[in-house]
Amino acid sequence: MKKLALLLPLALLAACGEEPAPAPVETAAAAPEPVSTLPAPDQETFTQVFGDACEGAEPVNTAVCKRAGLGSEDVICEFGLGEDTYLRHEATITANEDSTAWVLADPAKICAEHGAHHKDS
Repeated sequence: MKKLALLLPLALLAACGEEPAPAPVETAAAAPEPVSTLPAPDQETFTQVFGDACEGAEPVNTAVCKRAGLGSEDVICEFGLGEDTYLRHEATITANEDSTAWVLADPAKICAEHGAHHKDS
């Protein structure tokens, strides 16, 4: 009887491991989110973007760019023109339609402000 009492728990444990595993259920794989490969804009990038949009404008002397906010695709750049070393101007840049390059968000406004600023001086 003592042997039977010892074998009963072993038999129960062995029976638990004999259940067939459930069949795997196929699930649709989610497409990965597209990752932007556009590099973070720096002074050189902003200088090129500004020069392309505002032809004939004074060259950018200094620029500092940072994201417009957490999760934002836009970037705010503060910059100085010509011999000015102070960050007196501000512009927003954003990715173009196919996310391959940076462009000024409102080039007409930025270029007009730049022209008006220097006409008053």
